[in-house]
Amino acid sequence: MKMFLPVLLCLCFWRLDGVIGEPVPVFEGDSVTLNSDLTEMKDDDVIQWRFGYRFRDENTLIAEINVTADRITVYDDVLDGRFRDRLKLDNQTGSLTITNIRAEHEGVYELQINSEIRERFRLFVFVPESVMKGDSVSLKSRLTEMKDDDEILWRFGDENTLIAEINVTADRITVYDDVLDGRFRDRLKLDNQTGSLTITNTRAEHTGVYYLQINSERKDFILFVFDEVKSVSVKEGDSVSLNSNLTEIEDDDVILWRFGDENTLIAEIYKRPDRITVYDDVLDGRFRDRLKLDNQTGSLIITNTTTEHEGDYKLLMFSGRRFSSKVFRVSVYDSVHCCGPTEAVIRLVLSALVGVATVIIVVYEIRSRRAERDQAHIHTSGSIEI
Repeated sequence: MKMFLPVLLCLCFWRLDGVIGEPVPVFEGDSVTLNSDLTEMKDDDVIQWRFGYRFRDENTLIAEINVTADRITVYDDVLDGRFRDRLKLDNQTGSLTITNIRAEHEGVYELQINSEIRERFRLFVFVPESVMKGDSVSLKSRLTEMKDDDEILWRFGDENTLIAEINVTADRITVYDDVLDGRFRDRLKLDNQTGSLTITNTRAEHTGVYYLQINSERKDFILFVFDEVKSVSVKEGDSVSLNSNLTEIEDDDVILWRFGDENTLIAEIYKRPDRITVYDDVLDGRFRDRLKLDNQTGSLIITNTTTEHEGDYKLLMFSGRRFSSKVFRVSVYDSVHCCGPTEAVIRLVLSALVGVATVIIVVYEIRSRRAERDQAHIHTSGSIEI
């Protein structure tokens, strides 16, 4: 069962002192803010944001603020309009926000203040897939067909282990399914038209990063394999806690909570910058004032639940290059209707027991009254009138 196909962006930043920041994951459709680290701009500041594919590329101006001229401009029609309606500038700090992110926004973002380079941000794009344990998943190359000189390589994990390749010139298709202790044995299939990779009968050990190299180009994927869906029921109006099973969040942990078929981001924790955010106004505000995050464990609490809060809640956890995930299927019931099959059985059993007890009491009462009448009749018949 295919669960979702978003795009994950990892954000790294380089300061002038050479310090590299930690990657920050952002999914397709979400937003990311590139912070200027200014609290406010000066009267003569000119702030420019530029974009390029690599550090040595000529950077294209995409946004600027001229404080003296009191002018804020976003050039969202450059580069074939890839940034159209996606750029926002903070008029107090000059920070840049990119909304509704797509894979084509991968690259280097350069912040210049008064013609001096202050920071560079590097966005890396990952395409995650997720499936239930035992299902198959296809990692798409996005090619419609391969060219005669194409060479396609698929690698997995931190060691970039080669697991499959296609050499069109040599007319050779190879899967190396015995590597990594055979975890991919009899599970890999390559599409000889597109080079896409299919993994069958997935298990938890197949969770991780997959690297696709097509000649000199590269695409990265993250696969999440869910072991099970945990069913949770809650009475309407009550609160429910979806537990991460963490005892404490580590310094480099990132925790994301997503909801529903559209995988809408509703809460997140970035431990290193110490940022905790709940997006309770999404989905027409159905979660407004109802979401709480435990800052120690990352567990999610939903208060004052209603039936519109029913659905799948996906927990994605990132710790360095390690990934883990959980799915909670929440059902909400009211005081009249039962919530789920387990409670239904319990209620039926209790109702049956109450019914049996009632019958026993009624039968006992009837027999007791009959006995009393019989006893009274005996006494009456046996009396002697003088």
